[in-house]
Amino acid sequence: LALALASLLPPAGARRSQDLHCGACRALVDELEWEISQVDPRKTIQMGSFRINPDGSQSVVEVPYARSEAHLTELLERVCEKMKEYGEKVDPATHRKSYVRVISHDGTKMDLSGLKFDGDVTSSLKFA
Repeated sequence: LALALASLLPPAGARRSQDLHCGACRALVDELEWEISQVDPRKTIQMGSFRINPDGSQSVVEVPYARSEAHLTELLERVCEKMKEYGEKVDPATHRKSYVRVISHDGTKMDLSGLKFDGDVTSSLKFA
């Protein structure tokens, strides 16, 4: 019976991998949302075709810059470097790992108790 139950449970490495990938995804979304919220909502960017139509007009549309493709591409190019600001925290009850910021966006002090912050954590998070 114990052997059958052990075969049904996922190996510890699989849970570590899932925790790492879920943590990387949450950190990515957190960083993107923070950066998007810092952009002036009135700021716009011109999108569309810059070709001139036969009548001399252009079909250009202004869209909000914060969630434009150009801005999101810029953010995604820099987001891996932001993973240096994250540490690993283990939940004592479930032993699941989560990744939390060790440096706040606005400079306020943070609770760093029980946090593992080293090169292995940041490099694995950046890779994920």
